Amino acid sequence: MIKVNDNFCRLSANYLFSEVARRIDEFRRQNPGTEIIRMDIGDVTSPVCSAAVRAMRQAADDQSRTDTFHGYGPEQGYEFLRAKIAEYDYKVRGVDIAVDDIFISDGAKSDIGNIGDILSCGCKIAVTDPVYPVYVDTNVMAGRAGRYDGKRWSNIEYLPCTAENGFIPPMPSGNPDVIYLCYPNNPTGTVLNREILAQWVDHARHHNALILFDSAYEAYIRHDDIPHSIYEIPGAKDVAIEFRSYSKTAGFTGLRCGYTVVPRQLHGVGDDGHAVSLNALWKRRQCTKFNGASYIVQRAAEALYTVEGRREINETIDCYMRNAAVLLDGVRAAGLDVYGGEDAPYIWIKTPDGISSWEFFDILLKECNVTGTPGSGFGPAGEGYFRLTAFGRYEDTIKAVERLKRFNVK
Repeated sequence: MIKVNDNFCRLSANYLFSEVARRIDEFRRQNPGTEIIRMDIGDVTSPVCSAAVRAMRQAADDQSRTDTFHGYGPEQGYEFLRAKIAEYDYKVRGVDIAVDDIFISDGAKSDIGNIGDILSCGCKIAVTDPVYPVYVDTNVMAGRAGRYDGKRWSNIEYLPCTAENGFIPPMPSGNPDVIYLCYPNNPTGTVLNREILAQWVDHARHHNALILFDSAYEAYIRHDDIPHSIYEIPGAKDVAIEFRSYSKTAGFTGLRCGYTVVPRQLHGVGDDGHAVSLNALWKRRQCTKFNGASYIVQRAAEALYTVEGRREINETIDCYMRNAAVLLDGVRAAGLDVYGGEDAPYIWIKTPDGISSWEFFDILLKECNVTGTPGSGFGPAGEGYFRLTAFGRYEDTIKAVERLKRFNVK
């Protein structure tokens, strides 16, 4: 028989959210007709804004006419969208990002998983803990993670973020080559201010490390001292790749579009000791393995930068952040310690009385008919915590909070 990639066999059998879905399905089979309010997976519920929908309709019409038809597009994305990104996502914040530094994709998750293609399998990895599972799992697939002891991978340095350290990750001690940062953070909903993020950039510059910065939730930032981009920090373009997504900012979870910024001055080193442009390597990778996001979806993303588009998506984000405020107040009223939710759409709960995160999942599902995500699924430091998302409908959020208050889980 054909030999398989054993690295995949080292992964747990079920992806975190698949296990959550399995348990919910089992509960539904045993309790038919029970209304379950889902606050586990971070999927949006508001429809795509009208500006983007109109742009897709026009783009679809373009595909029906010979003079406006688009076949294969540029693998790095159409310039009409990349130019808007450079102008409205960066220049307005005083950051100069060249169009050629921007690569359009089918979402940040794909790029975060695929970026390892251009990095050595021998790179040492550091992740904040808890962490979005894709960061760890894709390095397991690539053979960088080492062996799993039931909690941690031997070749990955975990940087614990807990209530005790204010959810601020400690600087790595093992001199990793690659550091994953996600801010605003998924799953904790916490943020790093400008001063702390500058310390990470300084660390990377001093130790010749690469920061992979996931800023998929930057549109939810409300406080002025929180950077929306790592490139707001001087020197970051020498040490960081940034990933962004339209999924949570504009409801594109089903349309699939995002982008990655790989500055041209960012370099790695080859086996021969010579500097190698990471921008050039990523472009080569994309041209080989990716045919680009669709023309229709890129036109939809372009429309998000119009006056109407920006107004509409800001209204939707405000609705989700209203949900977050309701959840924060409601969980506190239930007697629980809670974090996040002020600059991010995630609520991070400390489970009561030493209850494990999966036990807490079962309690909320059975007693309140409300679901969230067990913190242990995000890493060792996530044990004893639990994530709720603010992406549901406002009416469901209110209902979920009332159920929590009545049950008083503490």
